[in-house]
Amino acid sequence: LNQSFSLRCCRVPDRFPLSCAGATVEQFEEAKSRMSSLKQDPGNDVKLKIYALFKQSTLGPCTTPRPGMLDFINKAKWDAWKALGETPQEDARQQYCDLIGSLVSAEGGSVAAKPSGSASAQYETLLSVLQMYDEIVTALEQAGKDNSVLTVFTGAGDFYCSGNDLTNFTKIPDGGVELMAKQAGELLRKYVKAYIDFPKPLVAVVNGPAVGISVTALGLFDLVYATERATFHTPFSQLGQSAEGCSSYTFPKIMGNAKASEMLLFNKKLTAAQACDFGLVTEVFPDSSFNSEVWTRLKSYAALPPNSLALSKQLIRSTERERLHAVNDAEVELLVERWTSDECFTAIMNFFQSKAKL
Repeated sequence: LNQSFSLRCCRVPDRFPLSCAGATVEQFEEAKSRMSSLKQDPGNDVKLKIYALFKQSTLGPCTTPRPGMLDFINKAKWDAWKALGETPQEDARQQYCDLIGSLVSAEGGSVAAKPSGSASAQYETLLSVLQMYDEIVTALEQAGKDNSVLTVFTGAGDFYCSGNDLTNFTKIPDGGVELMAKQAGELLRKYVKAYIDFPKPLVAVVNGPAVGISVTALGLFDLVYATERATFHTPFSQLGQSAEGCSSYTFPKIMGNAKASEMLLFNKKLTAAQACDFGLVTEVFPDSSFNSEVWTRLKSYAALPPNSLALSKQLIRSTERERLHAVNDAEVELLVERWTSDECFTAIMNFFQSKAKL
């Protein structure tokens, strides 16, 4: 199992060159088609820029009412569109074409156009973290039953995991915030339970920065190998939230109460060397040889007797399984309360506002 947590991203210029004359409608339509050929996720900030330029190009300046304070997604999209002010539609079309052209070029040059639907519809929703949780649970269930010897998690691109996309937790359903929090809590409980009950050796190959639950869940892994440029960050109190992934139990046990509190309460970001010194990481490797060294070692582990490995893993876990389930339940209960609190909403709003100023 080579399950990716992370969002693929690419670097784009801060500024995009403008032609003297605006792009034609035909060029604009071609850019829409080229956008559908992108293979990498450009990131939420660029998606918002694309959305805003598309709206400005097709409808002109934003005249719609501003969404409510708690409608974070539509509010962010509205702000991006509104920020374009009185930019003429032909200029917006040119900027849209230049932006798409920059993204295509960053992926290696000219890309054949594909038929495309509405560009606006493509960015109506951002990546669903909740769907990703379900997919990882399913992958773990399958890996636990197949003939594999061990299971490996790693990230795609330069990141192991960029953390939860907070916008996914701000889509308020018809049942309100309470229903949203309850559903997210049950999914989180199921997700962490899949790690607790996984019957085979579980290995994390941390190929870059890691944030949030990808860090807290490491306490449930059997081996954690990291590149020297990896970092480990759990900014829960900064976002008005609380610990997850059984970290309120595993982190103090692994690294001691003082070091665990620095991470879980005071948002301290660890380097790979620090995480290794604290016992969260098994071993750190030079970035230049990280993949070759780690995967060579894992291939040798995969040649070990599978039943011996699985039964030994289960024996080790059996002494703490019930305790871990109880910790998971307690963490989820507190998080559901946090997600419905004014303090949490204020913290998330502040996060989005600080991002918008960048």
